[in-house]
Amino acid sequence: MKIVTNTKLIKRNAAIARYTSIAAFVILLVGFYITVQWKEQLSLALLSLLVGFFLSQIGIYYANRWGRSPRPDEVLDKNMKGLGREYTIYHFVTPASHLLVGPAGLWVLLPYYQGGKILYDGKRWRAQGGGFARAYLRLFGQESIGRPDLDAQAELQVTERYFKRLLPEGTELPPLRAALVFIDPNVELDVEKSPVPAMPVKALKDFLKTQAREAPLPTPQLDMIRKALPQPE
Repeated sequence: MKIVTNTKLIKRNAAIARYTSIAAFVILLVGFYITVQWKEQLSLALLSLLVGFFLSQIGIYYANRWGRSPRPDEVLDKNMKGLGREYTIYHFVTPASHLLVGPAGLWVLLPYYQGGKILYDGKRWRAQGGGFARAYLRLFGQESIGRPDLDAQAELQVTERYFKRLLPEGTELPPLRAALVFIDPNVELDVEKSPVPAMPVKALKDFLKTQAREAPLPTPQLDMIRKALPQPE
């Protein structure tokens, strides 16, 4: 499998994660100090705590995607290893953060790091369990799972518009699909009602192989898409 990665973006965002986390810690410490030493400056203390909390959320957001190791893109690469050189994965170089192009078709991959049990009842997504460490992280600012189905829809829309600008006018775009990929090795999924395919990352390669057998992307269309996209070095 060929890999095209925007390493400059990763380095920049990893730096943002580090610096905002440090700034958040310092500001929260200042707010605590003001609370203890200058009780009459309650408004200033509250302002410091609010700013520190806001910066901590930014740090968490960036750290989860670009500051941790292995990063989601690295986990995807590892678990798709062996697909073959006819596949190319594009990380952070198109509107979709992770775009896979190959015989299985065009796939927007959305990685999620939430662990424990993930449930979808047809209306609502929930993350349960995951042990004390997970509960602690959720309590102190780790992102909730949100609405992965809506995330997928949004990425598909912006990626489709990108391809319409990229390809010659009148070109028929092959089907563009999305998959939700959960990268925690201990995740448990109960998401049969999900409108978007959802799976643990260890099942991703077999899923793509099945797609390639059942509905392969014709070679001329595959070559057209690959030539239009950034080329691997």
